[in-house]
Amino acid sequence: MKTKITFLLTLLIGLSFGFAQQDEECMTKLSIFHEYVKAKNFDAAYEPWSAVRNKCPKFNNAIYVDGEKILEHKIENSSGADKFGYINDLIKLYEQRAENFPSKTPRGKYGAMACQLMYDYRNELNKTPQELYECFDAVYNEDKENFTNPKSLYTYFSLMVELFDSGKKPAQALFNKYDDVVAKIEDEVKNYSNKLNKLIAKEDTGVALTKKEGSYKRFYESYLKAYDQISSGVDSQLGTRANCENLIPLYQKNFDENKNDTAWLQSAMNLMFQKECTDDPMFVKIVEQKNALSPDANTAFYVGLLKDKEGKTSEAISFYEQAINLETDDFKKSKLYYKIATKLKAKGDYSAARNYYRQALKLNPSNGRPYLAIAAMYAASANNCGDTNFNKRAVYWYAADEAKKAARVDPTLSKAASQSVANYKAKAPSKAEIFSCACSGQVIKFNCWIGGSVTVPAIK
Repeated sequence: MKTKITFLLTLLIGLSFGFAQQDEECMTKLSIFHEYVKAKNFDAAYEPWSAVRNKCPKFNNAIYVDGEKILEHKIENSSGADKFGYINDLIKLYEQRAENFPSKTPRGKYGAMACQLMYDYRNELNKTPQELYECFDAVYNEDKENFTNPKSLYTYFSLMVELFDSGKKPAQALFNKYDDVVAKIEDEVKNYSNKLNKLIAKEDTGVALTKKEGSYKRFYESYLKAYDQISSGVDSQLGTRANCENLIPLYQKNFDENKNDTAWLQSAMNLMFQKECTDDPMFVKIVEQKNALSPDANTAFYVGLLKDKEGKTSEAISFYEQAINLETDDFKKSKLYYKIATKLKAKGDYSAARNYYRQALKLNPSNGRPYLAIAAMYAASANNCGDTNFNKRAVYWYAADEAKKAARVDPTLSKAASQSVANYKAKAPSKAEIFSCACSGQVIKFNCWIGGSVTVPAIK
């Protein structure tokens, strides 16, 4: 018995010593490949990295963080069978990371990365659109919360469009997925907008952001730009596949079956509104049915829209206000204010429209679109806001100042805002005209709906 115990102790000590040796070896090689990766010498990093990955897969998450960079380099700089091997190895690496470090490997993020890799190299891997869509769809349904990569969201929807075009997905499935992806994009835009709004609020008080806050601000802005681009891309992908000629017959056909399904009714209303199918009786029918079943902020807005079309402006405003009062989410409420303002702007009720645009800005100050809309209304009113040609055209300076605000708060509008500012300044009085009137520095007040004033710029 004593002999057996001694043998067991010796074995355990030997195993511990073996593991210690292994850990020491893995630690040494991990340090080596990590330094190579930091120096971007990925080829030199490959051998020690492979050794640690194979011998100590649970040793440190750096195996997978650095391994991704190493294999991406190998993929980019190889061809043929080697490239094929590295692509599959990177897919396998994502799986191993999930197995060995599950808490650091959210399925929605890394699963989407694996699917995106397969999509990017679909020709090399001989993947069909159906296989790729199923890959993304499985990840999305399993972990929607962490499926946030803008590129992958766009790819996911693009594959649905491809399957629809080839007759493998019905129209309703396409529209449902469109609603789903658009809602997901909106959630992410809301998330980053709310974070950015806090930093903008701090800047507005005159307090400079810390270095860390500045980095966060750039990070939030970069994601908002990406989501803005893919939002436009998703709409373009849907394109005429969801025009009124296609939507109306589909909703007519499916109405009786879905008339008690509030989600279906909401989706139908939203898409018909977006595609400007609101003049059709089917839109009225869907809105009335949704309002009867489940009145909410969105339905109240659409009822207001119908009242507007009937020329019942006061009733329309009443329903618009009801929509705002029913909405409890500030981000969504801001969007409602913006929609209402845009409707009033289209009718020429600029003063009321500006009030609604400003309310939208209060709730979501990082959305610069209201500033551009207000600037456009100022510019459109130039001929009605001044007693002389010079003073009328001075309105364009005011419009340019308003448009500048959009670029300051909204990273997605920097180009559009700059173009608007340049356009308005070109229409304002020239330097020669300022010199002729000798009015540099004078204040011009606007006595029309615009109100406010502008100072004539100094000649430089």
